[in-house]
Amino acid sequence: MKLYEKFADDIQRLIRQGVYRPGDRIPSVRQASQHHRLSITTVLHAYLLLESRGLLESRPQSGYFVSLTHEDGKGRARELQQSKPIAVSSSVDVSRLVLSTLRSIGDDNAVPLGSPYPDASLFPFEKLNRYAYTAGRDKSMWGVTNALPPGDPHLVRQITRRYLENGMSVDPNEIIVTIGATEAINLCLQAVAKPGDVIAVESPTFYAMLHAIERMGMKAIEVSTHPEYGIDIAALAAIVKSQPVAACMVMPNFQNPLGFQMPDERKRELVEFAAKVDMPIIENGVYNELYFGETHPSTLKSYDKKGLVLHCSSFSKSLTAAYRIGWALPGRYRDKVEKLKFLNTLATPVIPQLAIAEFLERDGYEHHLRRLRKSYAQQANLMRAMVSRFFPEGTRMSSPAGGYVLWIELPPKVDAMRLYQLALEQGITIGPGYMFSISDSYRHFIRLNYSSPWSARIEQAVITVGKLAAVCAH
Repeated sequence: MKLYEKFADDIQRLIRQGVYRPGDRIPSVRQASQHHRLSITTVLHAYLLLESRGLLESRPQSGYFVSLTHEDGKGRARELQQSKPIAVSSSVDVSRLVLSTLRSIGDDNAVPLGSPYPDASLFPFEKLNRYAYTAGRDKSMWGVTNALPPGDPHLVRQITRRYLENGMSVDPNEIIVTIGATEAINLCLQAVAKPGDVIAVESPTFYAMLHAIERMGMKAIEVSTHPEYGIDIAALAAIVKSQPVAACMVMPNFQNPLGFQMPDERKRELVEFAAKVDMPIIENGVYNELYFGETHPSTLKSYDKKGLVLHCSSFSKSLTAAYRIGWALPGRYRDKVEKLKFLNTLATPVIPQLAIAEFLERDGYEHHLRRLRKSYAQQANLMRAMVSRFFPEGTRMSSPAGGYVLWIELPPKVDAMRLYQLALEQGITIGPGYMFSISDSYRHFIRLNYSSPWSARIEQAVITVGKLAAVCAH
């Protein structure tokens, strides 16, 4: 037996004995090399062997972790497969289902596993409110003039600086402040398409994107999407070749609900394809700051040379959802989006803009984000481990690279709406898969939110959902 094989067997034995549990990080290659007096090459070969056995998984810039999907008896959860939607455009009607579901999530007594919102307990409300109070005392802020498009100059400067800190240079004159990312997406879609047009979306896709399409009287067509690499560009190209597509709407970083981070080369390829066929791309970047790796992810916007990418984002997922402040970088459609902003809502309230700008300038936004990212990464591992252990045989789940939601495929016999009702009776909310598609392709899928600090209540809720899913599966 070779040295690396012996070391791999030693680690495998520790995993089987429960010394290392699913989701645990094992010593780095360098640490293992020093502690066991092995060469780095030997350790690396051992880890690669364990990875091929399905016992370890590598995470870019984070190290090696015990796989949450290895064979460990009851409750094995495997990785998701690439979606294969039927490439037919259709009108959209998901808003009623989403609204009724969100209302149930608003019950204060329910465990919010189905919530689309981040848990607010880690957000700096007191500091933001102090800045808002100070701004509100300034009578010059009581009018509308300061709130007119494109937005408060102080906030625009801070947004521009934040992009620069994350490795991307943007023109501050391109930024248009909006009432959350939802308005930014709506305005951008209105700028590039008209009622009846076909919009390409990922499958599954975040229902806010479908809402925008529904509101505009447009049609959606779902594109096959890989749970790790994102939208299938070849499938998108085939659709564009077969019928007119006015625009494509995507979430390349920590997509809701899949949680993937699209590789840089795929982002570049998508933007190059869009440029080739002159197709606008609306990029939803609301989760970009919530990465689990060491570096901020790149954006589609950073590869755009023709102004075809309309980049949208907000502070709602990373700082506060209460203030509803977002923005758009609409590229060549900048003037049109600004005009639509003025016609649609006239202005964005200036006091929330000033409060956020002051916080960004004075109060350590990056420090706040590091704490948030660390919490979400830990909670993602905990929830994946619980799903792997307590959900029925045949369950598959995503491997989020950031954000705060987990996408779960249950056995085919499980109806997500039935499970949703059963969980609600137990005081638990979940996100049924029906909300993430224009078809019933995800009738046995659910989305769970892991942003709440882990507690016995959260843990018991996940176990309960798993048990209910097992009942539904029979």
